[in-house]
Amino acid sequence: MRLGIVGLPNVGKSTLFNSLTKAGAESANYPFCTIDPNIGVVAVPDPRLKQLAALYDSAKITPATIEFVDIAGLVKGASKGEGLGNQFLSNIREVDAIIHVVRCFEDGNVVHVDGSVDPLRDIETIDLELIFSDLEIIERRIAKTAKGAFNNKELAKEVEILKRIKAHLEEGKLAKSLEITDEDELAFVDSLNLLTLKPVIFAANVAEDQLADDGASDPYVQKVRTFAAENESEVFVICAQIEQEIAELDEDEKAMFLEDLGLTESGLDKLIAASYRILGLISYLTAGVTETRAWTIKVGTKAPQAAGKIHSDFERGFIRAEVVNYQDLLDCKTYPAAKEKGLVRSEGKEYVVKDGDVILFRFNV
Repeated sequence: MRLGIVGLPNVGKSTLFNSLTKAGAESANYPFCTIDPNIGVVAVPDPRLKQLAALYDSAKITPATIEFVDIAGLVKGASKGEGLGNQFLSNIREVDAIIHVVRCFEDGNVVHVDGSVDPLRDIETIDLELIFSDLEIIERRIAKTAKGAFNNKELAKEVEILKRIKAHLEEGKLAKSLEITDEDELAFVDSLNLLTLKPVIFAANVAEDQLADDGASDPYVQKVRTFAAENESEVFVICAQIEQEIAELDEDEKAMFLEDLGLTESGLDKLIAASYRILGLISYLTAGVTETRAWTIKVGTKAPQAAGKIHSDFERGFIRAEVVNYQDLLDCKTYPAAKEKGLVRSEGKEYVVKDGDVILFRFNV
């Protein structure tokens, strides 16, 4: 899973990236201090792995991972070359979802590029830059495809779809709000990698004293939540500065620090939960002496395709999946004990994998 982080300068974007990845991206109180994209890979915290590994005495634990891409702060006109220009948007075209960091705190010591804090105005600024960037892609694609469309029905249909998207974007609307029901058309639109087609998770960055009630008393956060609900997006509340402090602590210190703040989970935990929800993801597990590992799949994935995440041979030669619920396995303390109680099921090609399934795949190539 790859997530791209966007936002205006000085909203806490690079501070959040630092705290999530401990990568030490430059973070300063002036616009455009992030010049090249920063990339960091983060392990998805999953306590199930440690417990399973203890059960199997696994030599290695391999969690699922998320790759974060942090680009320069965007300003009005970024798509036309303002600030550091549209080149940075190309760095996040390949991501699965966009994390949009929105400033929801007042601080006279931290400059706001527009002179005041207004999260909805900031969201609109970024959305427009994403729209303009997508328009550029669409216009180039129309010019290229139209050349061969005169005597090619398939290309002519593509041009027609591209023009519909162009008209929609020109109205200031995101591509994902364009109604398309035909499966072939949907597949074509998906292949365009448009920024405004991607799911969005808003990171409402608040002051420390707004954190304990999850931003409930912050009018800025409420505006972001209302906007997100109307646009089928996710929201999580963070204090990027606090997250950076948490990132420096070990697990025990982190738990104590969160407790002192009246929190039950870190910003990273909230973000991962929001990412899995908006992208419709779950994790199944494999365990053995060599390795205990989490595998991320889409909700609704059937057993052979889940096996294919491990290796294409597993999918090609799929015979069956031996499946046991993670908690059942822990309660029984051993795999043979779970099998004896009838908790290990033999599932075929139509089985839809569930979150927390511990699976042993049988295959023959």
